Amino acid sequence: MTESCYLAEFEQTWSDETPAGEARFVALDTETTGLDVKRDRLITIGAVAVRDGEILLDDVFEVMLKINYNNSSVTVHGITRDDARDGMDEPKALDMFLGYLRDGVIVGHHIGHDIGALNHACERHFGFQLRNRWLDTMGLTLHLDDDGAFEGLPRVQGFTLDALCDLFGVVPHDRHTAGGDAFMTAQVFQRLLRLARRAGRTTLGSLCVPRPPG
Repeated sequence: MTESCYLAEFEQTWSDETPAGEARFVALDTETTGLDVKRDRLITIGAVAVRDGEILLDDVFEVMLKINYNNSSVTVHGITRDDARDGMDEPKALDMFLGYLRDGVIVGHHIGHDIGALNHACERHFGFQLRNRWLDTMGLTLHLDDDGAFEGLPRVQGFTLDALCDLFGVVPHDRHTAGGDAFMTAQVFQRLLRLARRAGRTTLGSLCVPRPPG
């Protein structure tokens, strides 16, 4: 997907007033070689779409990229340089991902790192950053907690992704893989959307960080 095709997706896209049930959300996770988004590189990108509260198993994306070296992050994601030997070059992987993502609303738990890594990669190769709205499930959880939406549910400490999975009965699968964590996040997001509706948060403006200007 060229820059012009990707940016054209935002000429007519979701607004603050868009009902949450109408938007295409994309639950996203990445694995990277480290936590420095300027220096470290993407290893895997995993995503699954959610629309009208339903996870769309026919609308998924997963890719492994080539990496040139191993470092301490291998102990988290388990992907070595040899595992990624047949991975895709970063520009091609990003181009495919942007074609999948389009103007979808990005969803993730502590999604800032993933957004930062993708922004720096897109800037390196294409000269622009993501234009998508995004939603951090951690931030939404805290807002819903302030709304009293968790009243009557077992109290959890920290609202980590694992804690929310326990709270909502989501069984972790392929933890610390991009595809597995994206699917777990999508399931947690389903439950949060239900709580959000009960709390009166029914529009994108009440859920999401606005789309970057430009």
